[in-house]
Amino acid sequence: MPQGYRQVTDGRIRENVGFGYDDFRLGLVIEHRPGRTVTETDNLLGTALTGNVAPIHTDAHYSSTTEWGRPLVCSGVTLNIVAGMTVRSTSGLTTANLGLDDVRFENPVFVGDTLYAETEILARRPSQSRPRNGLVTCRTSGLNQDGKRVAVFTRTFLVPTDPDSARAAAHY
Repeated sequence: MPQGYRQVTDGRIRENVGFGYDDFRLGLVIEHRPGRTVTETDNLLGTALTGNVAPIHTDAHYSSTTEWGRPLVCSGVTLNIVAGMTVRSTSGLTTANLGLDDVRFENPVFVGDTLYAETEILARRPSQSRPRNGLVTCRTSGLNQDGKRVAVFTRTFLVPTDPDSARAAAHY
């Protein structure tokens, strides 16, 4: 059986979504692929949904007069793309996101940049209030096509200690 899949019936396999608690080893680094190229639509929808009216994100003429010479992708869009890239493995089975901390934007992102993400597992422990879950804390970095870190953040979330039961209940 290929890794990342499980047998459903004879002649049928299903992709696994999300790690279970025991899959998160301290120090493990997960490289999330494929990359994701940021589009103008991503930036415009993100700014529209949040009500961000800063012209640095949407006004090409204004942006051309800044040190960047073109619109910057909204940091909220960058954060959401990078975080979203991690979900399939890290928190695909999450019960709840508990915290997003130490968010930093270190380099600009522009339309046309391709982003990649990598996540390091920093800590894990059984949940005291939810015995069927464990808490996982990780540090995720978003990198552009040149390997420059554009964003970094720490995230804590709950995951099931029995991922197979969670997958079965949700038909994952």
